[in-house]
Amino acid sequence: MTDLSVSIGGLQLENPVMPASGTFGEVMVRAIDINRLGAIVTKTITEDVREGNPPPRLAEFADATLFSIGIPSKGVQHYVETQVPFYRAFRPPLVASISADTVEGFERLAAAVSVPGVAAIEANVSCPNLRKHGQAFGMDAHATQNVVRAMSAATTLPIWAKLTPNVGDIGEIARAAEAGGAQALVVANALLGMAVDTTTFLPRVASVTGGLTGPATRPILLRMAYQCAQAVSIPVIGCGGISTAEDAIEYLLAGARAVQVGTASFITPHAMLNIIDGLEAFCENRGISRLQDIVGAMKRHAPLAFPGVNQSFLG
Repeated sequence: MTDLSVSIGGLQLENPVMPASGTFGEVMVRAIDINRLGAIVTKTITEDVREGNPPPRLAEFADATLFSIGIPSKGVQHYVETQVPFYRAFRPPLVASISADTVEGFERLAAAVSVPGVAAIEANVSCPNLRKHGQAFGMDAHATQNVVRAMSAATTLPIWAKLTPNVGDIGEIARAAEAGGAQALVVANALLGMAVDTTTFLPRVASVTGGLTGPATRPILLRMAYQCAQAVSIPVIGCGGISTAEDAIEYLLAGARAVQVGTASFITPHAMLNIIDGLEAFCENRGISRLQDIVGAMKRHAPLAFPGVNQSFLG
């Protein structure tokens, strides 16, 4: 039998498949056996109650979806008193995803969710920094490092930093998160996008811009996961456009040690279980005893040989 287990940021997981924050809830217990998941990542919460963005909140395309949900939240007290006890009954480790507008807010939330039943904390640094005119923490290396450092001082739980792809050099942000004390990176959140209704002349989502997710984003986010795996020594969790086992294998070959599945679960509730089964079948068909043996195993094409031509330009 294939060994699908993986060690991620201080946690030992039975397999590398878990939900992306915001795409999983208690109702999923009616659809799948969640004990089969590698970990459970809950919807991002904030310190206080938040309503989220006004509708319309999403726009669908052939191979992607534009979301502008706005992180609605029932607050940290509800999370600790209601959601944590619910998930404590299941075997996979629970990862609490948190968001705040200030470094101090992240610090307080990290301390507040450090309760029995929570195994790790995912810092959603894609949220706006109120002291930087709304620029996301994850867009700035110094701000990212400060958030992770403050959280690390407030809790003994492992910190996973969920990075934004809306940056010029994601490797720089990855290194900053690692320097701040992150024990794993989630790469990455949604791409910033927009769409306009040509009939009404209105933006397709009320907030004008939103996060683009789905299969169309995978080549971009796969590239970023690869760059982060090259830049840091801590584990990278690939996230973006993963619908099948083959998609997940791409991320593993590029250097990610685990994956998060989001939009696919809205379309096919069993998507994560299908991916787990597909990973096992892939390994069995190829005689691979440990799935983690393929992490970073991507090969490179040999340069083409052109007789009489200087090959130095090929690198």
